[in-house]
Amino acid sequence: MKTHLTPVKEVDRKWYVVDAEDMVLGRLASEIATRLRGKHKPIYSTFMDTGDFVVVLNADKVRLTGNKWDAKVYYRHTGYMGGLKEETAAKLRERKPEELVYRAVKGMLPKNSLGRKQLKKLKVYVGSEHPHQAQQPETLQF
Repeated sequence: MKTHLTPVKEVDRKWYVVDAEDMVLGRLASEIATRLRGKHKPIYSTFMDTGDFVVVLNADKVRLTGNKWDAKVYYRHTGYMGGLKEETAAKLRERKPEELVYRAVKGMLPKNSLGRKQLKKLKVYVGSEHPHQAQQPETLQF
């Protein structure tokens, strides 16, 4: 018996909307990463992009447990010598709140071209409005 492999062009991609208000960041990110990769589908395979699109709303109202707002540090490098910049989660939320969800999900995807392709299907917004109404997204509850 041969294993059936669905071609990428025939994968049915759905759109989901997630309201991140009062949700714990890590738990939310792991569920989103599962949907982006397509692990919830029976046609899942590790080397193909079979996932769905996910729209995250209210990214500025996500929660972190414990003392992580002050203890969790995000790093980035400018490219110049001595250019390592660090920023706490609280300051990152002030400056760019959608980046918290984006970085959490990015860390849970594969670190290769497939992971970069899957990350493009993630849309994160600060408010409760989004420009993807034409895709008729379904509400996703965790």
